[in-house]
Amino acid sequence: MTRATGVAHPNIALVKYWEKRDERLILPVAGSLSLTLDAYPTTTTVELDETLDADTFTLNGAAGDETQTGRVTRFLDLVRELAETDTRAHVSSSSDVPTGAGLASSAAGFAALAVSAAAAFGLDLDAPALSRLARRGSGSASRSIVSGYAVWHAGDDEASFAEGVTGPDTRMVVVTVDRSTKAVSSREAMKRTALTSPYHDAWASSTAEILEVALEACRDDDYTRLGRITELHALRMHAHIQSADPPIRYLRAASIAVFDDVERLRAEGIECYATADAGPNVVVLTLPGDAAAVAERLAVHGTTTVVGPGPAASLVSAGAER
Repeated sequence: MTRATGVAHPNIALVKYWEKRDERLILPVAGSLSLTLDAYPTTTTVELDETLDADTFTLNGAAGDETQTGRVTRFLDLVRELAETDTRAHVSSSSDVPTGAGLASSAAGFAALAVSAAAAFGLDLDAPALSRLARRGSGSASRSIVSGYAVWHAGDDEASFAEGVTGPDTRMVVVTVDRSTKAVSSREAMKRTALTSPYHDAWASSTAEILEVALEACRDDDYTRLGRITELHALRMHAHIQSADPPIRYLRAASIAVFDDVERLRAEGIECYATADAGPNVVVLTLPGDAAAVAERLAVHGTTTVVGPGPAASLVSAGAER
């Protein structure tokens, strides 16, 4: 049997990915920008087994449910097609990321799976190809293939991948106010928003525009401009999601309280900016020298963790079992 182990980290979007223009290929309506973190790794091992009739999947030592295992199998089917084989696999994953809580667990998970599955099935893929592959599991996973700042390009199947960009030296304070799994998954929420929000077209066009401004801020090493964009776009995304029918509300009272405290911190002279992906937990962009003070101030709202720019997804080990 052949096995390979890969590791990847979650990323937090500064310019958000929300809604697809192609559900099968997972192509976004607009590009996005993120920062891969140096915390919350997911480690995934793929072990090929010719005796299996179906793939198996475990997460943190427990058998995956039907939905989780189905997503893994559909992803491995893509890899098997590239490798021209029908061999099934055991997949085991361990993760420090709360699942379904808006902290990019699927990004880290499918990036780690892309790296380990490609190696186990004998595929020699460069970084753009790995990013395109990871994208097919979870759109944001395309960005976790890349270290630090990553821009995920919109476009067709070939052009839609993530690559690294330079940007200001920053830290993030993760404020975990709720570790429970959200009631409406990101995939379901994206579909509902696209079908029912009256702001769909404006969201797509304005996101493409704001991404160009954010990339310019990165090129200029402009922390203030990037921070303002980060908070603005998060609030726009959540307003867009709340406009769906029926409405979806990911931010809770504790989430809003963190945004309010971040505004107060700025008024007091500590320049920081809040963002939140599709969940209640808030991430605060800050300068390295302010991170500890921001974390201490926001600890009244939940568990705080200071994180920095993280590494690219990587292969830990690979080889044939004896």
